[in-house]
Amino acid sequence: MNNRRSIDFNTSPRPTLGVEWEFALVDKQTRDLSNSAAQLFEEVSRLDNPSSGDRIHKELLRNTVELVTGICRNTGEAIADLSESMAVVRRIADGIGVDLFGGGTHPFAQWSAQQLTPSPRYAEMIERTQWWGRQMLIWGVHVHVGINHRDKVLPIVSSLLNQYPHLLALSASSPMWAGQDTGYASNRAMMFQQLPTAGLPFQFQKWAEFEHFVGDQMTTGIIEHLNEIRWDIRPSPHLGTVEIRVCDGVSTVAELAGLVALIHCLVVDLDHRLDAGEELPVMAPWLVQENKWRAARYGLDAIIITDAECNERLVTDDLDDILTRLMPIAVELDCVDELASVADIPRRGASYQRQRKIYAETGDMVAVVDAVVGELSR
Repeated sequence: MNNRRSIDFNTSPRPTLGVEWEFALVDKQTRDLSNSAAQLFEEVSRLDNPSSGDRIHKELLRNTVELVTGICRNTGEAIADLSESMAVVRRIADGIGVDLFGGGTHPFAQWSAQQLTPSPRYAEMIERTQWWGRQMLIWGVHVHVGINHRDKVLPIVSSLLNQYPHLLALSASSPMWAGQDTGYASNRAMMFQQLPTAGLPFQFQKWAEFEHFVGDQMTTGIIEHLNEIRWDIRPSPHLGTVEIRVCDGVSTVAELAGLVALIHCLVVDLDHRLDAGEELPVMAPWLVQENKWRAARYGLDAIIITDAECNERLVTDDLDDILTRLMPIAVELDCVDELASVADIPRRGASYQRQRKIYAETGDMVAVVDAVVGELSR
């Protein structure tokens, strides 16, 4: 039986950019998660400018708000778009007694106290995934980059996996879970992959392979809609983009700008190499899987596998060379300063390192939440 489903890809003539930035809502007094999204969105619905509300989205749980850009040309435009939405949300949040928390996980919240956003789709997901689904107290950043031809999408997805550990290590912000230090830089990465359609993508090279995969998924009832494929890097056919969902939640605008610029440059570089007739480098799935684990476990101290020949290197050393190599692309995309700022993250310490430092100094996870909330104002 041929289960192949035809999937149109709405190509983007330019390498446009879109960003989705998830935040947890935390109580100003207790610093625990707050199931107050319904109040927040009630206020959003009353905004004088309806277009502002279009940029502010609900998510699975009532403790979450997501800021979404329009279609942007570059990192600076995307950050300006998000900053405008964030100002609106923070003003509303202040009025209902909550703050925005930009970590990948909350240090001490308990999943059993969290409420689901009313939605048949969300209810069905929880019914299917049960304990693992209810555990999903996780927040991240998703970046879309426009692709001008369908046949480029899957080679780019597969090759971009070589830089998966760099993106995860830089953004890792989820070391603590339910009152304990997990020992991981990104516990979020480990948690999210427990959902049946989440985790690393299959490394398809041809669009027809993806169509056969989707057909099998739909025929067997694993998914009903394409967006239920929750891979860490995935095609987004209706938008004409590759969507990179690797990064943990981000707590500062400066770090977000750096990560967005890095992702934009990485994708455009691969796109240009395809245009030049180059075969993009890929690694075996078992090497990609190991790199994900190493980055989640060790963060910026990870020794990663850099190529199919199994050469290894400290992730920050490899990052330095990548930033240098991508600088001409950054000039093209008008994000030179933002790309250069990525090098500041290891010097300053990634979020997971900063959180652990606060906890080591105070022994108080409330202080950790305070610190992450405070970083958003910098």
